[in-house]
Amino acid sequence: MKLRSICLHGPESTGKSTMAPELARHFGSACVVEYGRTYTEAFGTGWTMADLVAIAQAHDAQTRSAIASGRTPVILDTDPLMTEVWAEMLYGKHDPWFDSWSGCADLYLLFEPDLPWVDDGTRMFGTPAKRAKFYDLSKQVLERRGVRWLTVSGKGEKRYLNALKAILGTEKAMADA
Repeated sequence: MKLRSICLHGPESTGKSTMAPELARHFGSACVVEYGRTYTEAFGTGWTMADLVAIAQAHDAQTRSAIASGRTPVILDTDPLMTEVWAEMLYGKHDPWFDSWSGCADLYLLFEPDLPWVDDGTRMFGTPAKRAKFYDLSKQVLERRGVRWLTVSGKGEKRYLNALKAILGTEKAMADA
């Protein structure tokens, strides 16, 4: 079995948006960019819960389209599970829509917050305590959903190689099963 979708998951400022297109180039596959960033750049950071659901739904639609193109594994720079974590960070709860969403990726790579936090004008949770909470919530949503996931850490090229190793190791394990 081959992975159809791989989601880069975890706190902000951990390298997901940089790595997603690099991995897609490596595999000759499609990359779905973080729709939440596109939305935020257009409308600002004053999100309501309805905005977060709209972001998640748009990202899901883009993902389904990319998978249908056949250029797999599609590399996702986040997905609705990540938007659910944002809802938890902002409001301490999430909309029921997230619980009913069933389009989980075949593999999640949970990026550890071991890179320096960079304020780019859209990021909000830069203190060590907030980054740790964001990471913990990111991990909890993966565990609650029971999806296949691995952590990725390291700086620079080592981070990329660790992500690639996780993907290739998962594909090998799936083929051997």
